[in-house]
Amino acid sequence: MTTIDFTAEVEKRKDALMADLFNLLRINSAMDMEHADAENPFGPGPRKALDAFLEIAERDGYKTKNYDNYVGHFEYGEGDETLGIIGHLDVVPAGSGWDSNPFEPEIREGNLYARGASDDKGPTVACYYALNILKELNVPLSKKIRFIVGTNEETGWADMDYYFEHCELPLPDFGFSPDAEFPIINGEKGNITEYLHFAGKNAGSVVLHSFKAGLAENMVPESATAVISGAKNLQVALEKFVAEHVDKNLRFDLNEEDGKATITIYGKSAHGAMPEKGVNGATYLTLFLNQFDFADGAAAFIKVGSEKLLEDHEGEKLGIAYVDDLMGNTSMNAGVWSFDEATEGKIALNFRFPQGNSPERMQEILQKLDGVVEVELSKHLHTPHYVPMSDPLVSTLIDVYEKHTGLKGYETIIGGGTFGRLLERGVAYGAMFEGEQDTMHQANEFKPVENIFKAAAIYAEAIYELAK
Repeated sequence: MTTIDFTAEVEKRKDALMADLFNLLRINSAMDMEHADAENPFGPGPRKALDAFLEIAERDGYKTKNYDNYVGHFEYGEGDETLGIIGHLDVVPAGSGWDSNPFEPEIREGNLYARGASDDKGPTVACYYALNILKELNVPLSKKIRFIVGTNEETGWADMDYYFEHCELPLPDFGFSPDAEFPIINGEKGNITEYLHFAGKNAGSVVLHSFKAGLAENMVPESATAVISGAKNLQVALEKFVAEHVDKNLRFDLNEEDGKATITIYGKSAHGAMPEKGVNGATYLTLFLNQFDFADGAAAFIKVGSEKLLEDHEGEKLGIAYVDDLMGNTSMNAGVWSFDEATEGKIALNFRFPQGNSPERMQEILQKLDGVVEVELSKHLHTPHYVPMSDPLVSTLIDVYEKHTGLKGYETIIGGGTFGRLLERGVAYGAMFEGEQDTMHQANEFKPVENIFKAAAIYAEAIYELAK
C-alpha cells in the first residue's frame, strides 16, 4: 500500500507543469494540409507541438522516439506487461467568438483559457507529470509504461494508423487515454462519416452559386455562408427569420452586390459527439433558403438540410435512427457542407453508432433520399468498443477516482471517440470532472486550473496502482 501523497507531489510541481503546458498551448496545432509535406504530415503546427513535447520528455531523462512526425513515444520501467497511456497534441481549429487569443493562454477567475486546454493538451501534460512523479520518486513498478502522443486525433487518426504500421514494439497490453471525462469511459460507440453527394445544378428562378459551412466533421458548424441570386427583399426576410427563431440566438450578415447576395447565418458550435448542445448554422441557413424557388441539385441540397437534418440529432427524419439497450442511441452531426454550381454539393454526416447499427445499413437508407446521387463512406471507421466493469483495468481506475473525489464511480458509454479504443483493453479516463463545464471544440475553451492539478494526482496514483 503506497503512502505517497500524490496531491502534495503535484503541488510541488505546479509551476513547472503550467510552464510546460503554456508552451504547448501557444502552438496552433490544428491540422493544416495546405502546408503539409513529408516532414509535416499534418502541417507545421502538429509537428511543432510534437517536437516541443518530446523535448520536454528528453529534458526529463526519457529516451524518446519520433515516428516521422506522426507520433512520438517513450517508455519507462521494466516488465513483461506494458501499460499504454495515449494522448494527443493536435487541436480543432479555433473558430471565431473568442474573448482572448486562443493560442495565448490566459488564466481568468481560476480558469485556463486556450484551444487545447481541455482537449487534450491540458490532460496530456497532467498525465505526463503524473508519470514523472513516479520516476522522480523512483517508485518500484512491475510493468513497463509507454507514453504515446499523437498529432491527428481530431481529424482522422492517420497518426495512429502510421504508428501501428511502423512501430517495432508490440501494442501495450492495456491502457487509457486522458481525453474524456471521469469517472471512466469504458464504452465508445462506432464512428463513421457518410458523405451525401448532390448534383451541382440549378434550374429555378433563384440560383445557389455556392454554400460553405463547417471546420471539421466532428464540430457543429457555427456559421454557414451561401451566395445566391434571384431572391428579393432579403434583408426583411432575414430579419423576420431571425425573429422567428429568437430562442436560437441566430445572427446574420447580408452583402448584396453585382446581382448576387452573400448570406451568412451564425449559430453555435459544439462537439460533434453532442450535436444537441450546438446550433447548426448550416441547417438554419438551408431552412431560410428553402422558402425560395430553387430547383435540381440546389433544391435537393437545401431540402435535405432543412427538412431532414434540422434539429434532428439521431437521424429519425432520415430513417437511420437506432437504439441499443447497452450503448444507447445513434447520434448524427452534419459537420461540413459545400455546394459549387460548377461541380457538386456535399454534406458530411458524422455518425456515432451503437452495436447493432452499421455504416452499411445507414448508407443503404441514405441512398434513397431524393436528389442524393451517391453516399460515400469515409475510410476512417471505428467499430463499437466496450471493456466490462469486471476488468481489473476498469475497477482499479474507478477505485482511484473514488478515493480522490469521494464520489461513486460508474461506467459510461459515449458517442465521442478516444484513443482509448485503440487497445482491446483500453478506456478513456478523465480529465473532465463531474459538474465541470464542457467547452471542448467551442469558442473560449477552458479548463479549471485546480482540476488540472487534481487530475494529475489521480493519474499518478492510477498509474501506480496499475503498474506497481
